[in-house]
Amino acid sequence: MSLNYIKNFYEGCLKPPTVIGQFHTLFFGSVRMFFLGVLGFAVYGNEALHFSCDPDKREINLFCYNQFRPITPQVFWALQLVIVLVPGAIFHLYAACKSINQECILQKPIYTVIYILSVLLRISLEVIAFWLQIHLFGFQVKALYLCDAASLGKKMTIIRCMVPEHFEKTIFLIAMYTFTVITMVLCIGEVFEIVFRRLCFLVRQ
Repeated sequence: MSLNYIKNFYEGCLKPPTVIGQFHTLFFGSVRMFFLGVLGFAVYGNEALHFSCDPDKREINLFCYNQFRPITPQVFWALQLVIVLVPGAIFHLYAACKSINQECILQKPIYTVIYILSVLLRISLEVIAFWLQIHLFGFQVKALYLCDAASLGKKMTIIRCMVPEHFEKTIFLIAMYTFTVITMVLCIGEVFEIVFRRLCFLVRQ
């Protein structure tokens, strides 16, 4: 019995009841995760090692880098991907435990409403992540970062630091913003598809 739960959960996650949902899973799972996992590591993997300030001392570089990056972009985007997946995963786990197939989701009102709520929660989480990304990283990575080192007790309270590969990071930021917008549009489209297919089901009855 537990193997059937796992099978239903696995199939539900990979094949949502809507066409747009399936495309969202493909886009989310393959393109976005590949982009983050492969290119994200290439762009941000050695950023802390190449981040240098004037004067170029290890303690100053480390202090200013922590100020420059309260959280690394790879960690933030990885958390975003995991958190956004949670609503859908919870729904499909519930559907697997109740042996709810994909057709029942669109035919029975209670399942349709629950699924729509999971999609709306997913949209809300994407919006929150989008806002946090703007707050943390902005839209552009500048080549020069001015670090406030007053708490270190140094003579120079403002220290100039060089950000490595700033142009590549700017392009990557824009790409991640674009991916977030695309996934939000797909989620909104999925809600409309569910409502449309539900209406068509009611008309055929």
